[in-house]
This record gives sequence, C-alpha cells and structure tokens, in this order.
Amino acid sequence: MPTMVPQTTGLATGHEPAIEQQTSGMDLSTIFERSRAEPARRFQAVADPARLAILSELRSQTRCVCELQETLGMAPNLLSYHMRILREAGLVSGSRQGRRVEYKIEASGFRALRRELERLAPDADADDG
Repeated sequence: MPTMVPQTTGLATGHEPAIEQQTSGMDLSTIFERSRAEPARRFQAVADPARLAILSELRSQTRCVCELQETLGMAPNLLSYHMRILREAGLVSGSRQGRRVEYKIEASGFRALRRELERLAPDADADDG
C-alpha cells in the first residue's frame, strides 16, 4: 500500500514542512516518479555534498573508482551509490579499462543543467531597471 501525503492547509508554523497546501491523498510514489524526471534528476544529483565532492575530483581528469575511494575516504558501496545517481543524471560516464572503471565528467549533462537553470531564472535584463 503506497504511503499517502496528509492534507494540510495554512502557513508553516515551524513544526511542519514549509508547504502552504498539499492535496489530500496524493500518492508519494507518484511524487517520487515525477522527481526522477529530467531535469529534476540532475538537480537532485548535484544537491548532495558527497556527489559535489566526486564531481570536483572528476573536473580536471578521468579517475578510477579506486582513486576516488581513496581520495574521498568513502566506502565502496556508498561511492557506488553516488556514482549510479551521477550516471543516471547524465553528469558522468564510466568506461571499463580491464578491471578498472574510469569515470569522467559528461559536459552534455552540465550543459543541459545550465539550460534548465537559465530557463528558470528571471530575465537578467529585467533586473537592470
């Protein structure tokens, strides 16, 4: 049975989420599936400090998982989890080199993220007065 979002109205009091109104009975699995759609997937991927650290390490060069693990001090299963999210978001790609998996930044994923941010941002010329 899916988890249901309770109906709330009014302003946040500080003890509940800062949401003005929620629809009664909305299925959380529906919300989750919507959040996995592009571009939300890319925004979620970069909204985590561990994934930002991974991206920072990959910014200058292709890196093996073993190098990332050592540099970041991250457990293998946790690194694998974060790499999967980054791959699914289109921000990194991996290629097998023998027993090693080498990861690199995918510029096209970042271009898509930039386009979406620009689409959401107000017109910069409007701020000039």
